[in-house]
Amino acid sequence: MEQAKLREKPWLTLTRSYPVAPEKVWRAWTDPQAVKKWWGPGGNEPVSRAELDLRVGGRFRIVFGGPDGKAHECAGIYREVVPNRRLVFTWTWPNSTPERESLVTISFRATPGGTELVFLHEQFFDETVRDNHQRGWSESFDKLERFLAGDGDAMIFPGFERGGHC
Repeated sequence: MEQAKLREKPWLTLTRSYPVAPEKVWRAWTDPQAVKKWWGPGGNEPVSRAELDLRVGGRFRIVFGGPDGKAHECAGIYREVVPNRRLVFTWTWPNSTPERESLVTISFRATPGGTELVFLHEQFFDETVRDNHQRGWSESFDKLERFLAGDGDAMIFPGFERGGHC
């Protein structure tokens, strides 16, 4: 019954493949310094703050500048944390629409070529909000791909070779 209610509201699913180990993709999502390197839609200012209390019940807060120069903040609470496999958290925009909480579920699956990331974002207020988030997440995932493929990640991921597995 609960799952049926969740599906009554708009939702989106995105799937991406990255040519690196799940541990590396996981760290990109869970290490504050890594998040600062790739988070946010294209055209936005870099992340100025990434606070991640990575535990069930822990909170996260990410602040970045929009193209309009205004600070945008997203935040939530971790509901499930399974290292290198699954991350579930609530999602809000506390400064603009704090009452519109949605839910994000990310699955990380090892593949022969690296990692398949399956991203589910559900419980959107309406289709317009969903469509805006789909654009934003797609652009963010493009940035994540560039980050994971770049040489600068050695600083964030000591011991990981580019494209290598643990």
